[in-house]
Amino acid sequence: QVQLVESGGGLVQAGGSLRLSCAASGLTFSNYAMGWFRQAPGKEREFVGAIIWSGGSTVYADSVKGRFTISRENAKNTVYLQMNTLKPGDTAVYYCAAAVIFKGWSPRGPVGYDYWGQGAQVTVSS
Repeated sequence: QVQLVESGGGLVQAGGSLRLSCAASGLTFSNYAMGWFRQAPGKEREFVGAIIWSGGSTVYADSVKGRFTISRENAKNTVYLQMNTLKPGDTAVYYCAAAVIFKGWSPRGPVGYDYWGQGAQVTVSS
């Protein structure tokens, strides 16, 4: 049974930082691309960023580029989302997701991701 479990969410003031972790089990982690998405109340789920393979290429949404960094540790089956210079507009539930890449796959999803975590709340106060 595949499980993705996010942790590290919480309340932070604008300008602060948080690091989310996503621990995966039940899959061969190194075979999967890992993405982060977020969903604010009343809005659709949106792409935040993704990392392809260990130490591989990353892609980010324009809204977080330069502030957020995704990394992964295959030995720990864990992917991280380091969030700096947080803004109130970053407030959302953050989800990690795992995908097996196929021809035509887009990291920006959400279609094409096979497994999802339960989400972690991030609240940024002004």
